[in-house]
Amino acid sequence: MSLSRSEISLLTAGPLFRGVSEELLQALAGTEGASLVRFDSGVVYSPRHFRRSLAVVLSGQLQVTKGALAVSVLGPGDLFGAAALYSDEPEFASTVTAKGPSRCLMLEQRLVDRLLAEQSQIRENYLRYLTGRIRFLSGRLRTLAQPGVEGKLARYLLPVEGDALTLSATALCQRLGVGRATLYRAFETLEGAGAIAREGKTIRILSRDALKNVISENRRES
Repeated sequence: MSLSRSEISLLTAGPLFRGVSEELLQALAGTEGASLVRFDSGVVYSPRHFRRSLAVVLSGQLQVTKGALAVSVLGPGDLFGAAALYSDEPEFASTVTAKGPSRCLMLEQRLVDRLLAEQSQIRENYLRYLTGRIRFLSGRLRTLAQPGVEGKLARYLLPVEGDALTLSATALCQRLGVGRATLYRAFETLEGAGAIAREGKTIRILSRDALKNVISENRRES
C-alpha cells in the first residue's frame, strides 16, 4: 500500500497531519492498522455498520446525514469516524454516503492510540480538530434554537468561511428544518437587509454586520 505524491501533499495540508513530515506519512501507509479503502457510490457508514477507525478522505465526496437532515459534505482532506473511535455505543451517530467513487485512508483505533502517544504534532492537530467540531455543532444547535427562520438562516451563514456558500435550496431546507416557501421568504428578508445576494445555488455574503442585525432583531421579536 502506498500514497501518491498528491495524496501526501493533501494529508500534510489537512487537519490531522499538518506539520508532519512526508517521511512519516510514507512509513504510516505501510503500518499495520492503516489501509487505503476505495468506496463505490452508496452507504459507507450507517448507524449499525461502521468501523472504529478514523478516516481521511483522499478523493471523492461523501454526504453526512442524520435521519433526514443533511449535516455536511466531506471532500478530500476531511475526516470522519471520530464519533465512533473512542465510544462504546453500538450505533454510529450518522450515515455517511459516497456520492461517487471515493478513496480513504483508514486508521484503526490502536494505530491512532500509538500516533497520539508518540507524535505530539498529530496529538495537537487532533485535539484542535475535535475542538473545531464541538464549535461547529454548537453553532448548529444555536441555529436550530433561533426563533425566526430569518434568524436561523442568518446564524447559519454567519460562520461560513469566505464570502460565498454554494448549496441547494433543498439541502438548506433540510439543515434548517424549514419548508422551501419559508426559506425563500427568509432569503428575501436577508436580501432586503443588504446581507446577502443569490446567484443560482450560490449565496454571496455581502455584510456580516447585516446578518448580525437580523439575528438581533429576531431575538427582540421573540
